[in-house]
Amino acid sequence: MSLSHHARWLSLLLPLAMYATAVRAATHTYRYDTVHSQIVFSIDHDGYSRPFGRLHIVRGWLRLDKDDWSHASTELDIDLAGVDMGDADWDKAVCGRVLLDCAVYREAHFVSRSVQRTDASHGVLHGTLTLHGVSRPLDIPFRLNRVARTLYGLHTVAGFSATASLDRTDFGITAFPDSIGHDVSVWMELEAIRDDHSSTQAPVTRAAKESP
Repeated sequence: MSLSHHARWLSLLLPLAMYATAVRAATHTYRYDTVHSQIVFSIDHDGYSRPFGRLHIVRGWLRLDKDDWSHASTELDIDLAGVDMGDADWDKAVCGRVLLDCAVYREAHFVSRSVQRTDASHGVLHGTLTLHGVSRPLDIPFRLNRVARTLYGLHTVAGFSATASLDRTDFGITAFPDSIGHDVSVWMELEAIRDDHSSTQAPVTRAAKESP
């Protein structure tokens, strides 16, 4: 192969390589801040009310280019055993064998498949939720609130608000059908800290680091 032919190939490949490098550089890895991220859910109680419960993220990661969401992805684990209904006996009942069965299924797991962007700050995350040993598709509409450095300049944080709804019976949680509703409404307020070099397994918090 002639030198001129090599040069022609290099002239074609170099822009592609530069583009791929730019794409990788724009996509950053974040770790969910387990202190500032919370999940709240609500379900019907015998037609009287829709009480709230709270769950927390154990660990998880997010990959995001704030300007191009086409390659965004996320994966996270949710602590079921730490469910908070505002009363210790109620927590124990919800965590019991006939409902969440936390002794067997201590955590729920969500992994994304794709992201559909609907406008500059909103989108829908398409993924799979594994709960109570059953995996089902779950779509999560969300809003990207902000990506910025924190007040004390120690971290770059991505913040999201999201909602979801699911049918508990789809996941094999069928006890008390006449007193506990099937449809569960979920709200998520999530913060993730940019951390391109850390392990994907370790949870990240910043409460202690950012005390004034």
